[in-house]
Amino acid sequence: MKQADLILTNISYILTMDADLTQLTDSDIVIKDGKIIDIGKDKKNEYYGKTIDCREKIAIPGLINTHTHAAMTLLRGYGSDNPLKIWLEEYIWPVEGKFVSYDFVKDGTDIACYEMLRNGITTFVDMYFYEDAVAESVKNAGMRAALCTGILDFPNPGASSPDEGLKKTEEFIKRYQGDENIYPCVGPHAPYTCSPETLKKAMEIAEKYDTLFHIHVSETTFEVETIKEKYGKTPVEHLDSIGVLNDRVLAAHMVHPTDKEIELLAERNAKVAHCPESNLKLASGVAPVPKMLDAEVVVSVGTDGTASNDDLDIIGEIATAAKLHKGVNLDPTVVNAKQALQMATINGAKALRLEDKIGSLEVGKYADITLIDTQDPHLQPLFDPYTQIVYSSTGKEVDTVIVNGEIVVLDKKVLVLDKEELLEKAQYWKEKTLNG
Repeated sequence: MKQADLILTNISYILTMDADLTQLTDSDIVIKDGKIIDIGKDKKNEYYGKTIDCREKIAIPGLINTHTHAAMTLLRGYGSDNPLKIWLEEYIWPVEGKFVSYDFVKDGTDIACYEMLRNGITTFVDMYFYEDAVAESVKNAGMRAALCTGILDFPNPGASSPDEGLKKTEEFIKRYQGDENIYPCVGPHAPYTCSPETLKKAMEIAEKYDTLFHIHVSETTFEVETIKEKYGKTPVEHLDSIGVLNDRVLAAHMVHPTDKEIELLAERNAKVAHCPESNLKLASGVAPVPKMLDAEVVVSVGTDGTASNDDLDIIGEIATAAKLHKGVNLDPTVVNAKQALQMATINGAKALRLEDKIGSLEVGKYADITLIDTQDPHLQPLFDPYTQIVYSSTGKEVDTVIVNGEIVVLDKKVLVLDKEELLEKAQYWKEKTLNG
């Protein structure tokens, strides 16, 4: 018998999400030093260590949220039912300018981490301000995150100028480069809020430190028309023309790309973070995800911030995505259940350039695992685990979450954060926002 740190036994279904979409039944996962060291049938007979019986559960890789603004939990529902431009300029940006601080970001991200863990999310991509506060929350929650400070050409809570934003970005990258949980990256806000010079400087930093380049692209028709009027090109063509479209780009939204732009995304191996619920709520439109998938663009999924969604439930997000694209395309075969789950797992890992570490359940990868409880009537009878997760589940069915081999959610309870304390923080900031 060999020693292990944790053995998950009798798992009814293991959806590995590897290249072959290998599916195992009644099998075990063995964990040591934060990584998966063995997986298969009757492995519990070969190892000893802490053991959890996982019968009637489905094991999937820890879910990955590739676009959010975590601290915006404190603005959940604020300014709802307005177009994106009005929502940002008349509601969100003014209140952010008044209240966003280290404490605001820390408290809001603590709430977000609780919510994401409860929904089976182990890794997320964040673009906001005071990212050191976000990093502190992530580490306290035992999660993983790719973090970037939003860079804009006008003063914002993070910096008084784009050059200051770029400087702070580089300093942040230096602080966290090589960290096991924090993946620092570069985050220019969008082509319409950042000049070509700012975007090029941001890409230079991303290339210098070999990091992700995260940016909102083609989110609204307003953005598309603004870029075309200013530069004579569509947003993706504009990014390509100034040399900032490559394999490190993770473009959030991508609601209005042309067929030519989709070809460009595929050629440059740029990745997309699809945010269907936010795009629906803000009436931004419906991204042509089936076309992007057909072109072999890597499409992942993000919740966006809770001020425009309004939750951090990736299972709910992929359910929306799968059904939305079937309806819009009048084709029940597009974005099938397996593709939808890939968007939230291995495609998310590829989008973060971390597919060698996370995104699938394979020997040698980090033990980031989400277990879904199937013992509720609305999940039975269970004919196919993929369809049951995508079409019948929500984050509420997540039973156990493991990050880096550590149990952070057990029996549907978050172990690493205090729920009552988080509720007090939410109330405090609500009163502060309302009372000025």
